[in-house]
Amino acid sequence: MSSPPAFSSVRISGCWALGPDGGSSAESLDRLYPAVGSTKPPRKRTTSQCKSEPPLLRTSKRTIYTAGRPPWYNEHGTQSKEAFVIGLGGGSASGKTTVATMIIEALDVPWVVLLSMDSFYKVLTKQQQEQAASNDFNFDHPDAFDFDLIIATLKKLKQGKSVKIPIYDFTTHSRKKEWKTLYGANVIIFEGIMAFADKELLKLLDLKIFVDTDSDIRLVRRLRRDISERGRDIEGVIKQYNKFVKPAFDQYIQPTMRLADIVVPRGSGNTVAIDLIVQHVHSQLEERELSVRAALASAHQCHPLPQTLSVLKSTPQVRGMHTIIRNKETSRDEFIFYSKRLMRLLIEHALSLLPFQSCTVQTPQGQDYEGRTYSGKQITGVSILRAGETMEPALRAVCKDVRIGTILIQTNCNTGEPELHYLRLPKDISEDHVILMDCTVSTGAAAMMAVRVLLDHDVPEDKIFLLSLLMAEMGVHSVAYAFPRVKIITTAVDKKVNDLFRIIPGIGNFGDRYFGTDAPPDWSDDE
Repeated sequence: MSSPPAFSSVRISGCWALGPDGGSSAESLDRLYPAVGSTKPPRKRTTSQCKSEPPLLRTSKRTIYTAGRPPWYNEHGTQSKEAFVIGLGGGSASGKTTVATMIIEALDVPWVVLLSMDSFYKVLTKQQQEQAASNDFNFDHPDAFDFDLIIATLKKLKQGKSVKIPIYDFTTHSRKKEWKTLYGANVIIFEGIMAFADKELLKLLDLKIFVDTDSDIRLVRRLRRDISERGRDIEGVIKQYNKFVKPAFDQYIQPTMRLADIVVPRGSGNTVAIDLIVQHVHSQLEERELSVRAALASAHQCHPLPQTLSVLKSTPQVRGMHTIIRNKETSRDEFIFYSKRLMRLLIEHALSLLPFQSCTVQTPQGQDYEGRTYSGKQITGVSILRAGETMEPALRAVCKDVRIGTILIQTNCNTGEPELHYLRLPKDISEDHVILMDCTVSTGAAAMMAVRVLLDHDVPEDKIFLLSLLMAEMGVHSVAYAFPRVKIITTAVDKKVNDLFRIIPGIGNFGDRYFGTDAPPDWSDDE
């Protein structure tokens, strides 16, 4: 996008573009921008991308993004570029949240996180609680906010980590016991009255936007909001506004306008400014796009198999079961039966690799027995949908009270890259040994994404066990190279992957053979 000439204090396209010194500049504008044996016809598979409709579903309560999150890491498994952070500042009730919502809807991309500064008010003392109840506590002062927690949270989010966010109750002026979890953002929108009031916080913002709204409009909005949503009375709201809100705006908030890259007059009514902001964010996201699968296909060739790989011993029984499930003439019911047998053997083998410690028990005959017991806290299974969920019954059969999580990863039919669509993990998973399950691994792209998700939720790398019925050497090398402490466990390793990323000689599309669905012509074994 070409930059217009730099004239002092010029309004451009319905918004102000400001440099650090408060003047307009070209540089500042550059910164913008299916049953067994059934006779029914096979079911059709769904794909991860819709070309005709935007990738979202709207309900009365929320917007659900149906397009997946593309890789946010490189072939080394590390995050190569951080999330893009937009800071939205402005006076109380200036329309920051509305502007943020409009930006999210206009961006039309998945995995956008909206983080409100209102969640980070400090915990009040008993005396401060009494002051707040009588509208005598200043919530519009920088000291009212927990900037240390804000900065730590924003840093983790920007690095792609999972974070816990406090929930503030404005009727009781206190934090609720439960905290909400946020994870996975390509774009983070951080909004609050003091969004630009801390130097360390400013360093985390890639784009700073100030929403400038007339003071009378802000007062009317605040009256409506605080009375209807926060249980206040008119007198209390006006008292608080005159005593704290207006002075704080003049002293702390309005001066930060000069720090903004863009000033948006009239807030949500300024669609021109919002379009300009969306344009810039899209350009930033394009720069952050990664091609992981292609990089994996060209890396780690001719290397010996890693020591972290454990392959189930190829006994005549195991090889016989592989012969059956690899045979294209095998019926679906036999395919399911022998796949389940292999899964059970694989799970048992994996559990033998968990840490155990010595223990002594007494037998019914009153004799001591020197035995072994699992030395970890808990075992959690995480299946990579859809094929991975077929391994859950085998895990449940041998692990009493095992917790199960799910990750949905699909290949984008246009880019060929894996995309994260859905995630549900048990609480406190970071303390568990995690059995990560997928039936086939070819390039390792989907497995790497799943491992990256677990690491982002603070699961130690050496506590992750990747289990698969069949893997290609390429997938083994990719996962082991990126995550050298992850244990890789399988029943067989095939040497080749063809140009369509299918394992050779392979097993076919496991999910389609198991569930009785039709595979699209461009499927890969990492789906």
